[in-house]
Amino acid sequence: MWGLLFEKDEAAEDEPWRSHAQEWFAQYVGDSSTARFPVVDIGGEIVATAIGTLELGVPNPMCPHGRTVRLANVITLPEHRGCGYGTLLVRDVVEWARSIDADRVDLSSTEEGQGLYGKAGFVLTSAPRMKLVL
Repeated sequence: MWGLLFEKDEAAEDEPWRSHAQEWFAQYVGDSSTARFPVVDIGGEIVATAIGTLELGVPNPMCPHGRTVRLANVITLPEHRGCGYGTLLVRDVVEWARSIDADRVDLSSTEEGQGLYGKAGFVLTSAPRMKLVL
């Protein structure tokens, strides 16, 4: 299912990131102190999932303990969208973040996802995300 996020990139099929991702999942699945992987299972089929990961940083006024959870890869199979599964997954990761004493939950959103996250209490920030690919 996670591959649905990258299905538009046909060239990604054989790229090395896939083996790195497999190693990463093998290391963190089951380690509830640093990662959370909620799923919605309908009749033995995973129809929705999300990922929450703990990021440690320097404490600051907006993050007093330096503990931020990154919510990512919230995805529901197309035929199961509109059933509230995304809401359940977001709630699950937020509750997990509270349980591990995180200061906040951060995410990047598509325009399509902003309504879901807004209903869950997330707000747009004034600082746009930037990146440098190495």
